[in-house]
Amino acid sequence: MKHDKVGSVMTTDVVRAEYGTPFKEVARLLADHRISGLPVVDEDDKVLGVVSETDLMARQARPADAPTRRLARPRRGTGGQAAKARARTAGQLMTGPPVTVHADDTIAEAARTMAARRVERLPVLDEEDRLVGIVTRHDLLRVFLRPDREIRWDVIDEVLVRALRPAPGTIEVSVADGVVTLSGHVEHRSDARIAVSVTRQVDGVVAVVDRLGVRRDDARSRPGGQEPRG
Repeated sequence: MKHDKVGSVMTTDVVRAEYGTPFKEVARLLADHRISGLPVVDEDDKVLGVVSETDLMARQARPADAPTRRLARPRRGTGGQAAKARARTAGQLMTGPPVTVHADDTIAEAARTMAARRVERLPVLDEEDRLVGIVTRHDLLRVFLRPDREIRWDVIDEVLVRALRPAPGTIEVSVADGVVTLSGHVEHRSDARIAVSVTRQVDGVVAVVDRLGVRRDDARSRPGGQEPRG
């Protein structure tokens, strides 16, 4: 199954901080670039954590009359609110370990990670786990702006050419506002299920309408719906 990769939608010009970047410099980077968070990297561009506006607010929310203490360097990735309230550098502010994806991961995989971990952005790593980009919710949602004609050609390629390879004209594909309708006939019920399943995985597909007729119900041929051999 072919999907657009994270590397095709990520931003490569990544605003980043180092562990020792001062608090005010982190705030300036967020404000100047109009972003809500940034990755913190080491000298090898390995991501240590992520600093967000929420982390900075924890520092600013400290009561004005709170006693000033000599700061011990927090352990990397602890991200405790008490530590953040006393933080002076990006490394002390950051939340870790970071949630990341790789450039060759699919957009669907990145979207699942983002939803499961409830984050708004993901640092993108290369094959050596170095920072090469950043991907946001907005970047991932752009896949649903694909024109219907592009989605249709992908469905034809993935379903008719690669997955099933039926006789020409067996399945007709139409797309309207990202909703794909499959009509026509296939030989087996398992073919219909494959066609619908593969179509759902095509980037930009909102829903699938199954109007496929079936000539043979092979779902009852063997336990698990497998075709009998020979």
